[in-house]
Amino acid sequence: MSTTALTKTPAWKALQSHHTEVGGLHLRELFAADPERGRKLSAEACGLYLDYSKNRVTDETMRLLRGLAEERGLRGRIDAMFRGDKINLTESRAVLHVALRAPRGTAIMVDGEDVVPGVHEVLDKMASFADRVRSGAWLGHTGRRIRNVINIGIGGSDLGPVMAYEALKFYSDRTLRCEFVSNVDSDDFAEAVQGLDPAETLFIISSKTFTTLETMTNAHTAREWVLRALGGDESAVAKHFVAVSTNAEKVRAFGIDTANMFGFWDWVGGRYSMDSAIGLSTMVSVGPENFRALLAGFHEMDEHFRTAPFGENLPVLMGLLAVWYADFFDAQTAAVLPYEQYLKRFPAYLQQLTMESNGKSVTLDGQTVDYSTGAVYWGEPGTNGQHSFYQLIHQGTHLIPCDFIGFARTLNPIGRHHDILMANMFAQAEALAFGKTAEEVRAEGTADALVPHRVFAGNRPSNTLLAGVIDPATLGKLVALYEHSVFTQGVIWNINSFDQWGVELGKVLAQRIVPELESKDAPDLEHDSSTNALIRRYRAQR
Repeated sequence: MSTTALTKTPAWKALQSHHTEVGGLHLRELFAADPERGRKLSAEACGLYLDYSKNRVTDETMRLLRGLAEERGLRGRIDAMFRGDKINLTESRAVLHVALRAPRGTAIMVDGEDVVPGVHEVLDKMASFADRVRSGAWLGHTGRRIRNVINIGIGGSDLGPVMAYEALKFYSDRTLRCEFVSNVDSDDFAEAVQGLDPAETLFIISSKTFTTLETMTNAHTAREWVLRALGGDESAVAKHFVAVSTNAEKVRAFGIDTANMFGFWDWVGGRYSMDSAIGLSTMVSVGPENFRALLAGFHEMDEHFRTAPFGENLPVLMGLLAVWYADFFDAQTAAVLPYEQYLKRFPAYLQQLTMESNGKSVTLDGQTVDYSTGAVYWGEPGTNGQHSFYQLIHQGTHLIPCDFIGFARTLNPIGRHHDILMANMFAQAEALAFGKTAEEVRAEGTADALVPHRVFAGNRPSNTLLAGVIDPATLGKLVALYEHSVFTQGVIWNINSFDQWGVELGKVLAQRIVPELESKDAPDLEHDSSTNALIRRYRAQR
């Protein structure tokens, strides 16, 4: 990989020069100049069709972006990740979420050990457990079968499982109720257990260290809730709790049988862990067969990313376009707009994946960057968003690149619903790209005073991703697509997409403040004047 500062490289300078030539071109002009543009600027792989023709790019733009990727050593970095090299430099760790979905028989070495057999050992253990819960063979302390499964985690131990549960709800066992508790706010726990019978409830405690403050606070509250209802017999804990963790000592001290502890590895980052044991709640919900289909979808996209030429590589294309807008158009945000209700939590999941990964301001060698890195990601399902924030995307002052995600078929065919849904998706991408001119508005008979209000500037870029239907394999492909797009961006920017030191300081300070809030006597406060005043007001009003 080039060690030259990014903005000093020939490829970067070429893109800067190119941007001055094409940055002002309108998509109307680009489409008019090439009637085949919609076909040419597209790519297809793994059952996903990517139309990127509605981006403010030319063939030369894409050539230069690929040149940037080559100059920054993207191919070598991809190979290093798949090889198990310790590319997470600040933590001296391999980055091997791809190993979590590698087929049996694949060999991926870390410190001289093939990690794939261990992955499948855990998957087999998860499958056995899921089958027992789903079949009713796993019984609670009173001999009743489990009807409620509650995952307690936070961050990557929650966002992935929640998103997958919602995305694959069609395939779930509806006799099992699944809930998710993440927030340390007591309201979250109280609402999750509302109306549930502790004798029929199983908790999955997801914490690698079994020390995460929010997760363990909720876990101990759950433990008390179960024991209070079941007569205080602490042997009940082992029948109503399992752990996704690596800390056997603390799991055992909690009362969980370590035979029901599902492990994972330090080369799995939290936001990349939904296909590890962190996905245990997903497997219980949809069953081992569907979970393995999910993993197969991940792996198919992994192989595409690893082997496809950059000009045909879906994650690379999307990653390079993200760099183009962030650094040459100063786009601060990006919208992800799934036209599929089952993907309602997908934008929230991507927020952690993208912003925790690439929200960095120093390079791998600790130098302050002088260019934009990760954008703010956000979004809602269509068509809800159209009646909320699309106004700003269409006529606001901010350039917001959009990813539209749609499916040719619905799992719930009812009347005209799906055609109307997809018509809206296609129309929104078209309207963003081409807008409506003042002349077109006047031709409709609009009064002159209203013309400026009804003009749509257009030239708002978007990608459109189209797949067949939302199923476990397709979900895996979509998640892996964005994982590798994030990695592509990180390589270009020369940042570490796999650490998250930015979340640590607030957690450390919180541990200091908790006893100050709980103290019976007024504590001696040594924070800034604002924090001191807030703590005193909270204590007075509590």
